Amino acid sequence: MRYRISPHWETEPGNVDGQTVAHSVTGPAVLISFLIAGVASAAAALCYAEFAGMIPKAGSAYTYGYVALGEIVGWFIGWDLLLEYIAVAAVVAIGVSGCFRFLLDQVGISLPDWMMGALGTGDGHVFDVFAALFCLGTAWVLSRGIRSVGRFETIAVAIKAALVVLIIALGVFHIDSANYTPYFPFGTAAVFTGAATVFFAVFGYDAMSTAAEESKDATKHLPKAILYSLGIAMTLYVLVTLVLTGMQKYTEISPESGFSTAFESVGMPGVANIIAVGAIVGIITVVLTFMLGVTRVWYAMSRDGLLPEWFAKTHPVRKVPTRVTWIVGIGSLLLAGFFPINTVAELTNIGILSAFIVVCIAVAVLRRTRPEVPRTFTLPFMPVIPIIGVVFSGWLILSLPWETWLRFGIWLILGLIVYFVYSRKHSKLEVAEPVPRG
Repeated sequence: MRYRISPHWETEPGNVDGQTVAHSVTGPAVLISFLIAGVASAAAALCYAEFAGMIPKAGSAYTYGYVALGEIVGWFIGWDLLLEYIAVAAVVAIGVSGCFRFLLDQVGISLPDWMMGALGTGDGHVFDVFAALFCLGTAWVLSRGIRSVGRFETIAVAIKAALVVLIIALGVFHIDSANYTPYFPFGTAAVFTGAATVFFAVFGYDAMSTAAEESKDATKHLPKAILYSLGIAMTLYVLVTLVLTGMQKYTEISPESGFSTAFESVGMPGVANIIAVGAIVGIITVVLTFMLGVTRVWYAMSRDGLLPEWFAKTHPVRKVPTRVTWIVGIGSLLLAGFFPINTVAELTNIGILSAFIVVCIAVAVLRRTRPEVPRTFTLPFMPVIPIIGVVFSGWLILSLPWETWLRFGIWLILGLIVYFVYSRKHSKLEVAEPVPRG
């Protein structure tokens, strides 16, 4: 089944990671963090757009890395994305859980502390039950088929867009300029750490491109959708960030339900409840998109022999890889249930930034080695834009904590073992024609 791609951005009204960063990493300067992240993301988005118009295949950065730089590079990026997309779904599910708990508080419902968050996130917290259930429910929705997912996302994105506009329109009247002072409470260097952390909010186009084979006229529509999604996302993030940090002092911003508590603090509890409900609906699209992305990368790698073909088995009726869908659902469930949001977000971003570096290099290499391949979108200012993407992405990676590097390194070492023990022997890629001849 194929569906038409519409401009889509991976953001949500509660700005889950932005509100966390504003509270404890950057203060009001989180706006600058988003702008820095946006520069790196814009450069990478242009590179993705050229690839999307040239290679309408499942796998996104995995496929692009293989085509231009070879099997081993493609393997590592694919292996990287398996973890990163699952982590993104977990991060956003934790945000959903925060909005849901806010609503329960509003109606006076109290639940046991142990089920209200991951260990270390609050007194008595052990496991975030709501985040875990949300991940499992999303996996069930994806197992029903791509057409159903596409229809639901169209409606949910419309709700999300309307809610963001409502937040901006109402919140701007409650901005207190005193809340912007001090603008750099944690120092100017903190904005780079903040940029590396909020980065996952502005790269939804990467996951979008993983489903190219299931998209209608992908070579024509996907490049436009990638560029539109980033432009819309950045515009809205700048505006909602200004509103959030202007409505409340950064020390008072809730890391889990920022806008709901902000409107409640200015005497608008009704709006706060609407935002919480709308945020839950809007966030669903984010988890759906990234879970969809990881299942398609996994499917592509299995189809190519780099992972067991058992994973590439699709449902006989719905034509979706249900096996990997449920595995992904359980994996994100465990991350969302047991780990705090910042830990998972940092792990997500180091992998995606690494993928961006590979894609930026790959598009420059393929332009030189295969200039005859038809491209529905041609990246301008070659090689300046890929260089900007590599430099900014590398810079942001260096801003992440050493613990994130350690976790990422362990995952890559595990991937290296899998590659030489299994993937290299079973690979079908060497005999495949990666891109069409012009």
